[in-house]
Amino acid sequence: MITVNPDGKIMVRRCLVTLRPFRLFVLGIGFFTLCFLMTSLGGQFSARRLGDSPFTIRTEVMGGPESRGVLRKMSDLLELMVKRMDALARLENVSELHRAGGDLHFPADRMPPGAGLMERIQAIAQNVSDIAVKVDQILRHSLLLHSKVSEGRRDQCEAPSDPKFPDCSGKVEWMRARWTSDPCYAFFGVDGTECSFLIYLSEVEWFCPPLPWRNQTAAQRAPKPLPKVQAVFRSNLSHLLDLMGSGKESLIFMKKRTKRLTAQWALAAQRLAQKLGATRRDQKQILVHIGFLTEESGDVFSPRVLKGGPLGEMVQWADILAALYVLGHGLRVTVSLKELQSNLGVPPGRGSCPLTMPLPFDLIYTDYHGLQQMKQHMGLSFKKYRCRIRVIDTFGTEPAYNHEEYATLHGYRTNWGYWNLNPKQFMTMFPHTPDNSFMGFVSEELNETEKQLIKGGKASNMAVVYGKEASIWKLQGKEKFLGILNKYMEIHGTVYYESQRPPEVPAFVKNHGLLPQPEFQQLLRKAKLFIGFGFPYEGPAPLEAIANGCIFLQSRFSPPHSSLNHEFFRGKPTSREVFSQHPYAENFIGKPHVWTVDYNNSEEFEAAIKAIMRTQVDPYLPYEYTCEGMLERIHAYIQHQDFCIAPGPALPGAHTPQSPFVLAPNATHLEWARNASLAPAAWPPARSLRAWLAAPGKACTDTCLDHGLICEPSFFPFLNSQDAFLKLQVPCDSTESEMNHLYPAFAQPGQECYLQKEPLLFSCAGSNSKYRRLCPCRDFRKGQVALCQGCL
Repeated sequence: MITVNPDGKIMVRRCLVTLRPFRLFVLGIGFFTLCFLMTSLGGQFSARRLGDSPFTIRTEVMGGPESRGVLRKMSDLLELMVKRMDALARLENVSELHRAGGDLHFPADRMPPGAGLMERIQAIAQNVSDIAVKVDQILRHSLLLHSKVSEGRRDQCEAPSDPKFPDCSGKVEWMRARWTSDPCYAFFGVDGTECSFLIYLSEVEWFCPPLPWRNQTAAQRAPKPLPKVQAVFRSNLSHLLDLMGSGKESLIFMKKRTKRLTAQWALAAQRLAQKLGATRRDQKQILVHIGFLTEESGDVFSPRVLKGGPLGEMVQWADILAALYVLGHGLRVTVSLKELQSNLGVPPGRGSCPLTMPLPFDLIYTDYHGLQQMKQHMGLSFKKYRCRIRVIDTFGTEPAYNHEEYATLHGYRTNWGYWNLNPKQFMTMFPHTPDNSFMGFVSEELNETEKQLIKGGKASNMAVVYGKEASIWKLQGKEKFLGILNKYMEIHGTVYYESQRPPEVPAFVKNHGLLPQPEFQQLLRKAKLFIGFGFPYEGPAPLEAIANGCIFLQSRFSPPHSSLNHEFFRGKPTSREVFSQHPYAENFIGKPHVWTVDYNNSEEFEAAIKAIMRTQVDPYLPYEYTCEGMLERIHAYIQHQDFCIAPGPALPGAHTPQSPFVLAPNATHLEWARNASLAPAAWPPARSLRAWLAAPGKACTDTCLDHGLICEPSFFPFLNSQDAFLKLQVPCDSTESEMNHLYPAFAQPGQECYLQKEPLLFSCAGSNSKYRRLCPCRDFRKGQVALCQGCL
């Protein structure tokens, strides 16, 4: 049994009586005042960082006489409260003594509770008073120092008139009015004084000249570059899987894919290492920020991974990460805005200020969502470092949409364009836009044994439909051509459903539901035909089907789909016309692996089915979609693409002493003269250049393809001169330079020649019946259209 000391009961009862509500209220005010005082002082002292100049004392908050007055009033208020509580305590003690019935003998360790409490409050009040005196002394000393410094250097804190810094005075004016708009300015030491503005604008930003009285050692001391390390091919991808993170269905999908392809990546690395020999490859530090997977962008893909949603972007990102890692480069992966800010060194605030440190990455791979996030949070550093960014862009960005001023003036502005990047910084899934760089992805490559097994196990009358979401099956008129197909083949589907069969799928279709990738591959290895409904556009599945021995049947679009007539392409920064569901499969693979027909023509469709059933094909995968092909391509980009250097060839108006071109023997096009020197920084090498004059109304993309070549926009500056027209025997009655994405070009009638004024507008895309465009073309490696024959 627990016993309670009667003295303890008496103590508790007396404490409860002594601390009546009124005195609790008074005590609460006292401690609230104390907490407010300490918080205010703590905030002011924390705002003062080590290393700040004398000009960053926050006089507007704690430097005036008002602050010292507040401290005195707080101290006086506490002393008054203590006096009143002391009087109340005496009265209370007297009454308690009378009620105690003469019990006046207290032990030494049990004094009246009010006495000990009052002593503590008096001690706190004394401490506050002492703190107020000390703070007052510090403030007087700081104000005296500030006054002396200001008097000695007031003439040195005026915006200088320096023609090398024409924007300085305007930026100072802006800072006066807006420096409180973003906390990042205070983080860098701006406090509202002229000197702090000039220090910031000269040392953090670069709009003003350095102040002569400032210690320039720290400001000018650039961090020493890290010693260059040679990149070494990697075959073990376990660390990459850790770098990719977890927690999202999209990341889980990507990691499973990477793990499944590990052996193929390792074999591809061995092959490429043998091909490159002793070529030195410097290791790059690379940040990969997958913007569309961040919560801030909505991450609409992750919830749909297990419901048949589009996987093409995640397939490509998984392969990009694997390729960069296998090539031996240093890698950081971020899928959240917080991680991005931490890795970039973004200062606290709203993104108006530059980064707190030089960018620690040689390259950044991201998408349009990530690009927007970096622009919002990097301040002026975005403009400084944007040449290091590579944007993964599925459908491509044409130069007319990329140039902000031109796009705004000529109706090319969309939600996704106007970034003023070099168009080659945009990297596509398929090589449909030569103005951009072709990134691609990989499909699983079969060895010879697997190919023979597939050929022996094919069912001649089995078809699989391309489309995992029920919405794809809502295509009007599908019953007609599916009914024809059903006469000849057994039709299989892989449409996602939860409990009931999707009503959009006809009853004669055998639906397997959404299959894991290995099971889907097995289904393709049995099937004869893989048939598309016209959507989705340009996905990876048709290449996977062809690699597993299927024939791909797709619809021909008439008229072609584009941003002018189709909702899917509306708003995308391209005018490209799509003539089929998968233009790459149609143009670069073709028959017998790919058949493109008019689904609305029943006779043509049925004839194609009959012909396909008689056709035998082997599994086929273009080299550029193998692991080795992707490694080779990305290696070449990292080694040779540098968008941070100034353009080499001169723009119109500057004349070279000798033209590097000669007219071909058949007088149809220009070639690089054998005895002409090569431009040292040119990549692809200029010797692969072939220049053709396009027919009226024809784009350079199509003109080069007609001659078995690829349009190469980096060669446009070499042709942007009147001499190129003269060598092609084109009579120019006049020559003008203007901003137009179709130039250089020859206009008829009028015999006028036009040169390009803006380098960012050099474009393989675009046509007009008025112009005959001057087109730079090049050769390409077999199975690798992104690289010329001499590009490695």
